[in-house]
Amino acid sequence: MDNLNYERELLSNGYKLIAGMDEAGRGPLAGAVYTAMVIMPLEEDKIIQGVNDSKKLSQKAREELFDKIINTAIAYAICPVDEKTIDDINILNATKLGMQNCLKQIKIKPDYCLVDYVPNLSLDCPNKTIVKGDEKSYSIACASILAKVARDKYITELGAKYPMYQFEKHKGYGTKLHYQMLDKYGASEIHRKSFLKKLNIEE
Repeated sequence: MDNLNYERELLSNGYKLIAGMDEAGRGPLAGAVYTAMVIMPLEEDKIIQGVNDSKKLSQKAREELFDKIINTAIAYAICPVDEKTIDDINILNATKLGMQNCLKQIKIKPDYCLVDYVPNLSLDCPNKTIVKGDEKSYSIACASILAKVARDKYITELGAKYPMYQFEKHKGYGTKLHYQMLDKYGASEIHRKSFLKKLNIEE
């Protein structure tokens, strides 16, 4: 992927530090949602080849690109918002909170932020939300890889703590295996209760 059209337009308008932002884990039944923001150098010789929407990459490719991105980035932040907060304020607001936290925590503030579409997002930074932005913007695609790999690592670690649910296999998503484990063991403390209520799954 070498889709830098949004970035090039912003550069031509005088913006220099352009961030991409995305999330991973809005859909799962368990665990935190992860958001990531990254400011990448945009000179031609510093563009990382192979970057794409994280969903279109193999796990191995994502992990290799994750290392390249964090080693190349001007600045980045990865912020989880836990399942209890998701239950309290809902998944959309939790995603927005994670994105706002990224902007607070990133060590170098961007001049402009490109965001994979989130409705009615309020950021203390000039920004544009783009539908399917992880397919259309290099910067957003880099952020999507950071968020996805960080969340996959986190949920795999939860698999060791809660081995009966086999999180390492389904990453918390509502797969047949996950539903079978929920039927057998009920919900754990890291399941999103607001999601399970809609499915009539008991704790």
